[in-house]
Amino acid sequence: MATLDIFRGADPVLPHEGIGKVYSPMQRYYNKHLPSIITVTQKLVRQLMPPRPSSSRKGDNGIVLVAGGSRFYHGAPVLASMAALRSGTDLVYTAVPRSIITAVRSFSPAIIALPLPDDKLTVGSANRLAAMLPKRADAAAIGMGMSIEPEAIVALIKKLKEAGTKTLLDASALIPQVLDEISNTGSVVTPHAGEYKRLFGREPGTTKEEMTSNVRKQAKEYGITIALKGWLNVISDGEQTAAVKRSTPAMTVGGTGDVLSGLAAGLLAKMMKPIDAALVAVYLNGLAGNLAFKRAGLHIVATDLLDSLPAAIKPFDKVKR
Repeated sequence: MATLDIFRGADPVLPHEGIGKVYSPMQRYYNKHLPSIITVTQKLVRQLMPPRPSSSRKGDNGIVLVAGGSRFYHGAPVLASMAALRSGTDLVYTAVPRSIITAVRSFSPAIIALPLPDDKLTVGSANRLAAMLPKRADAAAIGMGMSIEPEAIVALIKKLKEAGTKTLLDASALIPQVLDEISNTGSVVTPHAGEYKRLFGREPGTTKEEMTSNVRKQAKEYGITIALKGWLNVISDGEQTAAVKRSTPAMTVGGTGDVLSGLAAGLLAKMMKPIDAALVAVYLNGLAGNLAFKRAGLHIVATDLLDSLPAAIKPFDKVKR
């Protein structure tokens, strides 16, 4: 009963609690005199999580596109897709190269896999993907395990913007060429330190002070939300900044970042503000990691996080009647 232990008390704080003080969403957005580092706790997550209308139909709770994968990495888009579904979104379309589509489809009948003609994202496959989507996606997570041509990822982002789809970029999609296309769009990027340097051309820093300052500056300069992953997760949109400690060093295992990206995309599809979707996703991903750690110690794999997500998210479920 690990979940009960974690949530015991009036307003418990998890091992990966943030740094600072808790404020209501209204205060955080409209009071300019508040401290710049906010805390992410159970109380704040409960405030930010949107309710599910009891009268909603399929599609009303979000549609997500996941585009990723390559001949060598079929697992990354699968993890992101399943995390998006576990977030509570209604539909997830998973676009992967045709060469791995059987492996992707075999993981779960819940995955709706769309075949891309090439093993890497080309301009042609980006155009094909935009044309083959059965429904407009509310949010898209792009880049996990993907081989890309820089002009192709720019073309895909442009088409998604034209369709009104919110974008989250991770892994291979985090290249400098995308910055002009995503600037001032509220897009979310989820780099680790190495990807951060590749994207922005500078190190994020190693201390809490350096990381929060640098991430805030870059987020403000480009008008995006950055979720820097590491021993300290730093999330900022240039105005609001949160620092969330990693819940366990077991989370260094490959694939946990893919789960985070899918989870954040699912929350974006629920019409959450990008900063809120990112910080809630980081919190819930860490909570799922902590639950997995309680079961398996330092031997977890990314699918253990998928198994833990329902228990992590369920305490925040709300139904609007």
